[in-house]
Amino acid sequence: MRVAGIGFRGAAGLASLQDALQRALDAAGGGTLDALVSEAAKSREPAFRELAQLLHLPGLGVTQSDLEQMITPTQSQRIQDRFGTGSLAEAAALAAAGPKAQLVVQRVISGDGMATAAIAES
Repeated sequence: MRVAGIGFRGAAGLASLQDALQRALDAAGGGTLDALVSEAAKSREPAFRELAQLLHLPGLGVTQSDLEQMITPTQSQRIQDRFGTGSLAEAAALAAAGPKAQLVVQRVISGDGMATAAIAES
């Protein structure tokens, strides 16, 4: 299973999420995804839902307790304080991909700084 974790600010639009995801896919050398994933409340945001629909992928949400269990190579104090993990994108991807998941691409940031993406697979 190969999933992309997406993190984003509340004001981020679809273009920001698309840019972050494309940067992650480029870093991975392309390939396909099985799902997009973010924190549970963020997975219900319009930009995230729209991206999932455009890509014909399930848009999944993971709980904060699942995120808190993930150890991520990228560390942001702001994200640690809010979600209990160093990188929302990395933690969401790892949590959704399963217990033996590994990051294929660490967190990348959209050009406008509004969104992040990471890819994990199991």
